[in-house]
Amino acid sequence: MPGAGRAAGVRRLRPQPSEEPPAQEEDQNLLLAAAYVSDAQYNRNVPFETSPRAIRLYYFYNHWTMQVAIYFFICVDLSLALFEEPALFPLPFLATSLAEVLCLTAFFGRLVHFAKVTPQMVFWKDTKNICIMVTIVLTLIDLIIYGSLEAVNVHSVRWSRALRPVFLINFPESRQIRRTFRSIRNTLPDILYVFLLFMFSVLIFSLMALKLFGDRGLKTVEGLPYFTNILDIVFELYVLVTTANSPDVMMPAYNFNWWYCLYFITYTIINTYIFMSVFLAVVYNNYRKHLKNEIRKLAYLKRHKMIEAFNILKVKVGTEFVVTEAQWRRLAKVVAPHISGPHLELLLRISDEGQKGHVDKVNFLRLADLLNIQVVTINIRRHPLEDWMPRVYRSSASLLVQRMVQHRIFVWVYDVIILINAIFIALDERNPFISYAEWLFLSLYIIEILLKLYTYEPRAYFGRRQFWNWFDTLIIIAALVATVANTTIQSARKYNSQQILDIVLILRILRLLRIIVSIQRFRVIVTTLINIGPTILTFGGLVLVVYYVFAIIGMEAFHGKVRFSDPNFTSPDALVCGNPALKDSAFARDRYCKNNFNDLASSFIVLMELTVVNHLLLLAGGFALVTHQAAKLYFIGFHIVVVILIVNIFIAFILEAFFVAYSLEKSEVETAIEKKIQELGVGIQEEEMQDGKLVDNVDAKDSGFSGDDGDNKRKDLKGLYFRIASKKYRTVDALLQQMFESEIAPEEEGPSLDEILNFSPGDLYPKNPNFENSA
Repeated sequence: MPGAGRAAGVRRLRPQPSEEPPAQEEDQNLLLAAAYVSDAQYNRNVPFETSPRAIRLYYFYNHWTMQVAIYFFICVDLSLALFEEPALFPLPFLATSLAEVLCLTAFFGRLVHFAKVTPQMVFWKDTKNICIMVTIVLTLIDLIIYGSLEAVNVHSVRWSRALRPVFLINFPESRQIRRTFRSIRNTLPDILYVFLLFMFSVLIFSLMALKLFGDRGLKTVEGLPYFTNILDIVFELYVLVTTANSPDVMMPAYNFNWWYCLYFITYTIINTYIFMSVFLAVVYNNYRKHLKNEIRKLAYLKRHKMIEAFNILKVKVGTEFVVTEAQWRRLAKVVAPHISGPHLELLLRISDEGQKGHVDKVNFLRLADLLNIQVVTINIRRHPLEDWMPRVYRSSASLLVQRMVQHRIFVWVYDVIILINAIFIALDERNPFISYAEWLFLSLYIIEILLKLYTYEPRAYFGRRQFWNWFDTLIIIAALVATVANTTIQSARKYNSQQILDIVLILRILRLLRIIVSIQRFRVIVTTLINIGPTILTFGGLVLVVYYVFAIIGMEAFHGKVRFSDPNFTSPDALVCGNPALKDSAFARDRYCKNNFNDLASSFIVLMELTVVNHLLLLAGGFALVTHQAAKLYFIGFHIVVVILIVNIFIAFILEAFFVAYSLEKSEVETAIEKKIQELGVGIQEEEMQDGKLVDNVDAKDSGFSGDDGDNKRKDLKGLYFRIASKKYRTVDALLQQMFESEIAPEEEGPSLDEILNFSPGDLYPKNPNFENSA
């Protein structure tokens, strides 16, 4: 802690009537600086007013309860489609309309709250806010019109339901989904040229097909004219690009003359393989370019906010501006109120490298990154058996057992047992020898768990982050209970135990997942998948938005046109899916009646099948028969938006994620924390957390670092240790942002806020081979 002499040399930057500002102004400055640091920590880009009232409202706006509440109302609003006609669970219009009005009220309240913390000029120029307000007004108008018509028994269309995803996209909390939509919007111009060239190619081949096959009197399997209508030819050839109708579309011509197969082979090579590959290349190239621009913008905005926070709190010590240790502590506690005392002291030791009693600008700018790194405080306890019967637990036989369990060979032995168990699972379950062998495997697994509980402290073994230990134990216990129940029921011979037997078999198969933990390469792949998990959820939100819009349109256009009857029904109506237009069609013949748009859930299933593409022609043809041939445009539009655009962007993201996750080393900030942990003698190496060394029982204590020498620190901390827990759970955006931030010189102020917000992919930015190669 700094002494009084050092504090006397501190001079405030801004002139005040007295040497020290009033406590109230000090607190306001601290809250404002903490708001900037918190925005930098969570990559928020919300311009807010700096008055004390606006700052407090801004803290309330960002509180997790408010965010949970707004997402709750968004989920309720989107789920109303399940209860509105055509409904999966029908509710009266009055009930659904009241629920929707309640949601709109919550959205409007959130918007008003946002307006209270944002400058008026910024608020009214923000497209997101305008979109939300316009959607609220349009929804209310639609509700009034629809309700009025329903009151006089006139059915109309609820067109505003397709606008509901606007709320999910445009609230500030959904910035990741908005960024993905921006990537699509920015990629569209380049994709458009490729798509037009692709459609030109399809049209050329369609005209060739019309001239080659149109006058030869060929028939399809259904007995219809073959390639005599240009629009049908274009649709058939477009579907052929997806391979959904291959080789069916070729067979009439191929049966007539085998030379005609060359036409279809040429078409497939050019359009399926070349053009679809070009689509992926264009999407990936543009996605990388715009992603780098987004990351660059985030990095500079983060730097800008941290500099703003520093400028608020800085004081002059000698010739440089710094933040005092006391102010730094208060700031960190405001930004992260639940941070433990030891964790805070650790971060302070990293920021105040020379123990001078203040933090310089370069180290202050790392505060947001320091707070983002999860440093787990670990309290290592002795095994209860060591307290209850120390002689027995410390005996030579007991220590031998513990060493055996901690040895790598113990893990290998049980890996072999799991593989042998897998072979037995694949064998005939009715064989008595196989049935008895399962009891042996269960016994071995139970012995393994008991030995581990004997060796490792139980609370550490079942720590919060010991997922595989929990998984293992629960699977074994569940399998034991299910196996006992299955044996008992079979012995009683009174009940059919097939369902319990199915559960037993599934639980046995799940045990094979333990192999993932044992093989290093498997762990790397799983870790990478965990890393990209949060962003995959972002793409899940994007797909949900697109699915929802197409589902609402599909329900309005196709509901009631196809009806599902029990497969055992053989009535004429059931055989044509409730619509005579489907008579003798492949849609009815293959009993696709359940693939309909009669409710939201069924619509989502149909859209999922269309995403897989396999029966695009059959599904589109069926709904075209019951409505109009123009209905095929709906299915083509869905394929273009989801399969060609979104799926390719998703593939681009997966490629980028794996490149980054495999190439990026630990960040500079993480390395500094790990180094300081080891210097203080309170470190737990990551390798020690593997397999046996399970010391993950988190018990954050509030004891600080008292004393100056290492021995005193260890003595004061006793069983308290630290380790970094976050490096397995990075997001791809965070990884790329880390890489770009490493290119910015620590002392660089960066461009102005207006320049940052107007960055474009063509602007100049710091070059770094690592960042360029991975993004």
